[in-house]
Amino acid sequence: MTIYNYINQGAVKVWKLKRKTLIRRADIDALFDILRVEQVTETKVPTPITEFYTSKEVQEKYGISNSRLYEIAKREKWPKTQQRGKTLWSRKHVHAYFAKQQSTDEISEWYTAAEIQARYGMTLPAIYCLVSKEAIPKKKVGAATFYSKYHFDLAKGIAEPKEPEYYTYPEAMEKYGLTRDQLHHYLKYHNITRVKKGKYTHILRSELDNLLKSPEI
Repeated sequence: MTIYNYINQGAVKVWKLKRKTLIRRADIDALFDILRVEQVTETKVPTPITEFYTSKEVQEKYGISNSRLYEIAKREKWPKTQQRGKTLWSRKHVHAYFAKQQSTDEISEWYTAAEIQARYGMTLPAIYCLVSKEAIPKKKVGAATFYSKYHFDLAKGIAEPKEPEYYTYPEAMEKYGLTRDQLHHYLKYHNITRVKKGKYTHILRSELDNLLKSPEI
């Protein structure tokens, strides 16, 4: 029926030879070349975003300040929307960003897929779906794939979010009401541990908190 429809529409020419209907091979090849081009150039419809975090949830989950949240969101171009006066951020984009911030070298405990199946009774497709949805860090060793134990337990609601180990300069300045010069003076004079991650300097949270904590008797 498809071929007859093309004939009736004039998309291909036919020749009658006694009781046979002949179609030139080149016309058929050209017809399907056109169809392949149309399929390749077909516009993809973006997948709608349906899962979100509020600003407060992002701050509590990842231990960042409100100003730091907006700084990251602007730079990374996180999709957002408004609902009842609250700003909602795409959960997928938030997870993907923070998953990249922790190198797999810093993760010490891992699950195999078999261990996850034994502990949580999940099928392999369910594991892969959760890993993708929550951007859980993973690594390959030979043919085996391992998944971050902490991030998987966190996604299943078993683990509690960890307090970040380091402050960025803006986070420390906002928390303690310091200018950059004042903060730099404290860090240098008291020899607070600092590490360089990419182009950013991070400050060891425990040492700075201990230095600037309220006095006790």
